[in-house]
Amino acid sequence: MERLHWVRHRCRQLLEGNSGRGWYSAADGLPNKSSLDAHSSPQRVSGKRRTVCARHGPHQQEYEAVSKSYQGNAIRTTKYSLLTFIPMNLFQQFHRSANLYFLFLVLLNWVPVVEAFQKEIAMIPLLVVLVVIAFKDALEDYRRYLFDKKVNNNVVRVFSGKQKAYIDQRWKDVRVGDFVRLSCNEIIPADMLLLYSSDPRGVCYIETANLDGETNLKQRQVVSDLPLQGEEFSLESFHCRVECENPNDDLGRFRGYMEHPGGLRVGLHNNNLLLRSCTVRNTETVVGMVVYAGHETKAMMNNSGPRYKRSQLEKHLNTDILWCVLLLIIMCLTAAIGHGLWLNNLKDPLFQVDTETSPGLAGFYVFWTMIIVLQVLIPISLYVSIEIVKLGQIYFIHNDLALYNKQLDSRIQCRALNITEDLGQIQYLFSDKTGTLTENKMVFRRCSIYGVEYPHEENARRLEVYEAEKSEEAGRSVTLKSGCSGKSLSCRSLSCQRSSVSLHTLAAESEEEEEQLSNPIHPRTNAFCSRVAKEVVPDPELVRKLNWFCSPELALSDGSSGTPSSLELTYITDFFLALAICNSVVVSSPSQPRHVVPEARTPLKSLEDFKLMFQRLSFSPFAALSTLSPPQMKGSPVSFTRRLFARGKTGSFTPTNSTTDGSEPGRESNLEPPDPRRKLDLSSRAEGGDAGQTEHRDTEDEDAKTNPDGARQDAEGDPIREADRESDTNEELLYEAESPDEAALVHAAQAYRCTLRGRSAEGLLVDLPGIGSLAVQLLHILPFDSNRKKMSVVVRHPLTGHVVVYTKGADSVIMDLAETPKGAEQAQEIYSHIREQTQIHLDGYAREGLRTLCIAKKIVEEEEYEAWLKGQLLAESSIENREELLLESAQRLETNLTLLGTTGIVDRLQEEVPETIEALQRAGIKVWILTGDKKETAINIAYACKLLCPNDQLLTASCGSKDACAVLLEELKVEVQRSEASLTEPTAAGNHGESSSGGVAGFVLVIDGRTLEWALQEELKSHFLELSQGCKAVICCRSTPLQKSQVVRLVRDQLGVMTLAVGDGANDVSMIQVADVGIGISGQEGMQAVMSSDFAISRFKHLSKLLLVHGHLCYSRLANMILYFIYKNVMYVNLLFWYQFFCGFSGGVMTNAWVLILFNLLFTSVPPLIYGVLDQHMPADTLMELPELYQAVQTSKVYVPYVFWITVLDAFYQSLVCFFVPYFALAGSSVGVLSFGSPINASALLIILLHQVIESHTLTWIHALVLVLSGASYFGFVLLFGVFCVTCSPPTNPVGVETLEMSQPLFYIVCALTTVTALLPRLLFRALCNTLRPAAALTSAQTDRVDSERYRKKMQRWNLSHSKANKLPVCADNPGLEPGTDSVES
Repeated sequence: MERLHWVRHRCRQLLEGNSGRGWYSAADGLPNKSSLDAHSSPQRVSGKRRTVCARHGPHQQEYEAVSKSYQGNAIRTTKYSLLTFIPMNLFQQFHRSANLYFLFLVLLNWVPVVEAFQKEIAMIPLLVVLVVIAFKDALEDYRRYLFDKKVNNNVVRVFSGKQKAYIDQRWKDVRVGDFVRLSCNEIIPADMLLLYSSDPRGVCYIETANLDGETNLKQRQVVSDLPLQGEEFSLESFHCRVECENPNDDLGRFRGYMEHPGGLRVGLHNNNLLLRSCTVRNTETVVGMVVYAGHETKAMMNNSGPRYKRSQLEKHLNTDILWCVLLLIIMCLTAAIGHGLWLNNLKDPLFQVDTETSPGLAGFYVFWTMIIVLQVLIPISLYVSIEIVKLGQIYFIHNDLALYNKQLDSRIQCRALNITEDLGQIQYLFSDKTGTLTENKMVFRRCSIYGVEYPHEENARRLEVYEAEKSEEAGRSVTLKSGCSGKSLSCRSLSCQRSSVSLHTLAAESEEEEEQLSNPIHPRTNAFCSRVAKEVVPDPELVRKLNWFCSPELALSDGSSGTPSSLELTYITDFFLALAICNSVVVSSPSQPRHVVPEARTPLKSLEDFKLMFQRLSFSPFAALSTLSPPQMKGSPVSFTRRLFARGKTGSFTPTNSTTDGSEPGRESNLEPPDPRRKLDLSSRAEGGDAGQTEHRDTEDEDAKTNPDGARQDAEGDPIREADRESDTNEELLYEAESPDEAALVHAAQAYRCTLRGRSAEGLLVDLPGIGSLAVQLLHILPFDSNRKKMSVVVRHPLTGHVVVYTKGADSVIMDLAETPKGAEQAQEIYSHIREQTQIHLDGYAREGLRTLCIAKKIVEEEEYEAWLKGQLLAESSIENREELLLESAQRLETNLTLLGTTGIVDRLQEEVPETIEALQRAGIKVWILTGDKKETAINIAYACKLLCPNDQLLTASCGSKDACAVLLEELKVEVQRSEASLTEPTAAGNHGESSSGGVAGFVLVIDGRTLEWALQEELKSHFLELSQGCKAVICCRSTPLQKSQVVRLVRDQLGVMTLAVGDGANDVSMIQVADVGIGISGQEGMQAVMSSDFAISRFKHLSKLLLVHGHLCYSRLANMILYFIYKNVMYVNLLFWYQFFCGFSGGVMTNAWVLILFNLLFTSVPPLIYGVLDQHMPADTLMELPELYQAVQTSKVYVPYVFWITVLDAFYQSLVCFFVPYFALAGSSVGVLSFGSPINASALLIILLHQVIESHTLTWIHALVLVLSGASYFGFVLLFGVFCVTCSPPTNPVGVETLEMSQPLFYIVCALTTVTALLPRLLFRALCNTLRPAAALTSAQTDRVDSERYRKKMQRWNLSHSKANKLPVCADNPGLEPGTDSVES
């Protein structure tokens, strides 16, 4: 409807001659739309948007009119009150079919002609269920009431119109339109529009941990164009009106505008909104106006509670319940027909019989009587038992120490309470890569700038040393502090032969990272700032080129003699400037609040110094390349800075001690010459700037080589550098990034002295090498989104004054947008060479498994920027289709980019990922990787995590058209089918983990996003599925979030298999929600995936324990418990049915009604629960050692239709034995009806309890205690009932019956004979199965092998530790161990 309203409004605009788009306000210089004046907007948008006015402002009448429908801020999460609890609780409980069934039986029993029991007795099952559930609901609701009361009575300062001051009010009294004042560390009471911040730049920081679990701070900013910043906020002067969208649950979206009294409208967005439940941090005072309150806030609208899904087992159970209903109807019809025939053939009865009722009508009455008598045949109480068992299973999962992450103090979260058994039926696993298989802790590895690759070999060795030192020093307190530290080995003295980092070695957390998490000095919001990420070792060649800035005696040439060309320096400078500023990183330091941005320090050289150093240099390269940056560059020395930074005039930046503009004549002669000794000290930089001093002294020779003129630098004798280092040390910067990519790139820029020192809403403070601190005016941030796959910042260059767009993003997008410039042939040649070389480097990075990002820039003409700005402001102030308009606006600006270079970032593989994937494949689970990374990166990761083995055959699907895709899929399918004869077990389930060392190979399909889009279409999806079934794994690269969910849905629906999706980011949410089981990883990308998941874990390795142990056990336990429950009910009900053949099918029973009702409700109800929670047919260690057992449970089909019918037949047999053995034993005697029923009930109880003992795989003292108490409760009840009950069970008289029966030896002989005869077939069946079934024998043998293998390894470790003098080779006498196993290295 909202879209229809927008279309109607657009049509009206077109008819009126308006060409505007969307529904927005006019920017400065544009006429306001007459149809959108302030007076008509509330009426025109009623029902679709809300208007918010100040509660105590000048618009009182309008406020009263529009605020009537707005909710207050009081929250109420309780369901009931004291008056409504009983009626509402009963109403809700009778929505359940089970309770309606019981209610129907109670009402039916009140009909005299079909009455089977006393009315009070028939009500017992229903009353017990209602009371228990009502008590549980009351406790839960009372807890909610206490929580609501506490929250609603929190105090906050709200502006009072009468007192003209802020007064204390409770949260529940806050209303929409109120002005609320908050201080640091206060919780936000409602969704508020930020109108004032004590920060002079109008920014505020909030922590959203209470909302989404993310602890890194988020920056919010005051609504733009408010003329009230920089002074205390005056509410009397606020006369604006706010119009925004209606309340919704989207945490990342807020659309609207603020209309000033003059008619000017300013767009509102999510960064202007403070959300309820968030906490104000590092901001002294903020003032906001409430726009959403109470249950209309985004936090409350997202409070949906636990997720509920129906498991596959419950769906199968519903079918079996229908079979039980059919069986009940058949039994009741049999009794009704039998009673009618019996009455029809009865002549001259010896006892009183109702002869007035016709046999047909009497049979009809008996049918309903039997419905009451045989009511327990429908195991409705089984649903309650299942919920209790699942709660017990979740308790054990939740408290499993193996699933606890000590580093994060995080345990598994079970958010879906009723699909635990589905964990044991997974057949397909779909996994994200980044953050799921990898750490998502990015470490800068290498880069390419201007088509020149900088391998950063020392950086690679540092990472290798870091990992090697970590593994060798495991368990010791000494750790490697720095790759370039004086307390450790020198980086340059290491004899590492490899220049790349193996993903196999980057697999675990460092001890220092663990210490950081518990160290109170480092705030928990210091996200993505691990030591290994910060200590980037610069590349010597790049250092040499950057040192040129500080060495004016070097001649600038075209680069042919080894010195950098002017164009290359332009690229290098812009590259690192882009790394430093193209992000949303929040800068802070331990001594400074995050909202304080340091003032610009005195530059290392003033701008005039910087220009003077280029006076003697040649600029010939610029003449040929002038077309790269129109207008034409001139050769005057003064204008070199403009040429170096692309073109244009100097910006407004002014150094602290120099106010001279760069164009002012006569100032250059008054400046002191620069110090020729001072060079850019990059090699000694580590973290705060002082960590590398010792290493710098140790590597003077290397520094001499780095210095082009051979001059060795004396760090200690350079006061400028010492002051700089001291400043860095005293102000160690902390970067709080929203993604690890951003943090890694900012730290990389900092390693080259291009340091981001401060951030505000309007500007950035950046240190540039050789220049010093510069203030960069920030014009716009175009944030990253999955459609554009890039992020951009629009700034005014601090040295040229021009508008520059810096962009970073996926290479597939940036390379397409980077176009060869028109103009000089030499310029095109150079740029084409840069693109070609960069693409070669990108492919190489991807093959190494590095994450790649391309960096580009664009210089925007003032006229072009002004035109774009108008469209951007219109898009920002639009309410409807705002996202689409902003996307189009960003895409208009991000064109014709100049490619600067690319970065390669290593994302460390999580620990035990290869072992986990190998175990899952051995368990028969097909693992698919769905990632947005490049094909080469995905393949490299697949090799690293053992999804792809060296002898596997790789099938690549990459097409340019739909027809080509169809042909290729057919060809690949034929190839797989041709090889199927020689390839057995393509899923690697039977390889037992040996595929990596010469086992059976398989096919692995790699398909890119464009081909996947065609493969998912209706015509080709069957071919794609058929091909994927023949592959042991599938890797989907360059896939979008939508494609991920489409793949999961296709496999789930078309193949009818159980699917599991695991991811850690917002782009995985749709995939997680579509899968049968969704698992979120609480990693580095926030909590969106966790909040949308059924289970949340902290590491990928936890999947093996969760599925192979808990999933396996939960499924087998619950399936066996359901079968046992059905058996128990059918067996006991049949005893009553057999008795009908001897009582004229009259509906009579051979026991008193109390025992009949309590038999299933009390005496035999607890053992199945213990059975379902504690039964364990295999030790957890064995299940982990032998993943094949997981698949064995699926293939053995614990709970399938034929097993159900076998269970029913077994129950029929046992009921026959249980009834007719006492019948023939007591035949001809004078025992009464209750005396006849006594041994039958006792035998039935013993048979049912001992049947569970036979079926149980685990017997503990808990099992024994429950079984003994169940039997004792029965015998104790019937004995006491027989002693004290005289008139409580008319018309029968049970007094003394049980006492007399239990005093006779025949009673015990009958019970023993009945029990043995009934259980003997079941016992023999189990013995034969355990003897003859291959799977059981294999399990036993493998269990023994695991135990012996564990013992052998233990003894080997002992021998190694006690015989170091004459240590044998690792595998000399131990063929079971692989050579080079890390676990046996000393």
